[in-house]
Amino acid sequence: MAVTKTLLIINGPNLTMLGRREPTIYGSETFDDLQNYCREEARKRGYLAEMFQSNSEGEIVTRLNRAMQGKYSGIIINPAAYTHYSYAIYDALLMLSVPKIEVHLSNIYNREAFRSNSVTAGACDRQIFGRGFASYADAMDAITMILAEREKEN
Repeated sequence: MAVTKTLLIINGPNLTMLGRREPTIYGSETFDDLQNYCREEARKRGYLAEMFQSNSEGEIVTRLNRAMQGKYSGIIINPAAYTHYSYAIYDALLMLSVPKIEVHLSNIYNREAFRSNSVTAGACDRQIFGRGFASYADAMDAITMILAEREKEN
């Protein structure tokens, strides 16, 4: 099955509150701004961006399970609070063979102690954090590099 140039970008709980939620940490830009940013950055790199957001762990797991159908070149996931305790999301990510990058807008390692533990990062190829929206663009570049490395190996 040929892999298309589509990225699945998953955002977890409370990301829809961007612009209103702790602006000193997350900035004043909104979730719509983030989605537009991701679509534009993907387009610049020759990808389509399929956006998905849920406040429900089960919905995120179901969406990751559907991703096993081979439609995506890579997955960018901001599990938000689920980062710190969702073994269900971890397991769903492990099943996927495409490049997976965990992203966070803030530097989770410079915040509350519980945030420095990422359960889900171990199922991803890389983790990018602390660069605001640019974390997503950096993840797109990482996916491109991983795909190029894999192509050289084959």
